[in-house]
Amino acid sequence: MNSSQASDSLPRDPAQAALADSQRAGDWRLRSFVVRNGRMGPGQARALAELGPAFVLPFAAQLLDQQGAFGRRAPLVVEIGFGMGVATAAMAEADPQTDYLGIEVHPPGVGALLRLIGQRSLGNVRIVSHDAVEVLESMIAPASLAAVHVFFPDPWPKKRHNKRRLLQQPFVHLLATRLAPGGLLHCATDWEPYAEQMLAVLSSEPALANTGAGFAERPAHRPLTKFEQRGLVRGHGVRDLVFRKRDV
Repeated sequence: MNSSQASDSLPRDPAQAALADSQRAGDWRLRSFVVRNGRMGPGQARALAELGPAFVLPFAAQLLDQQGAFGRRAPLVVEIGFGMGVATAAMAEADPQTDYLGIEVHPPGVGALLRLIGQRSLGNVRIVSHDAVEVLESMIAPASLAAVHVFFPDPWPKKRHNKRRLLQQPFVHLLATRLAPGGLLHCATDWEPYAEQMLAVLSSEPALANTGAGFAERPAHRPLTKFEQRGLVRGHGVRDLVFRKRDV
């Protein structure tokens, strides 16, 4: 048995293994999402038609004019993949002094969040329905964000699909460049292998520091959604990761 075979036979630390898998994941620009043809309900469709022009921002290859988009300058939080928008609406309602920019490609989710915006009169939420990588690269200025939220991204559980996971090293580095010093990157997942990969990849980014030791308790600002509650009932452990942009 040669040395490489010997090393391969030794048990690997889960975090180190997850980081190595992420490094071998391939082209990080492979899309981490598939646009599904989900059914849009009449309320969502109506919200999209009536509120979309005011609250959905078109993608543009130029920096976002926050004053023009929100009518003010305030701390800005970006949420990537907000699903049906329940958590986004709850956080925005609880924190009216902060602006929230949600990125979501699925039309029913966009319609659902717009409906919540109308029901709760939320003036501090805007939406971009476009690929998150391109939005961050083109529309978000470096060192401008108070926080980035990535809650329950698609885990792509099959090994051959792991390369499509959103949180890989190049993307995490991009996120770090967009955070202001002291800004927070908050991720959450109920898929343990993905959680280990997230922890390894985030820990390897020099610009970020873990706010705790390993995984974090769910911060009070992240609401417990029905989806998460169902998972907890079924025994699915949810892991939060909260990293802070280093002061440099």
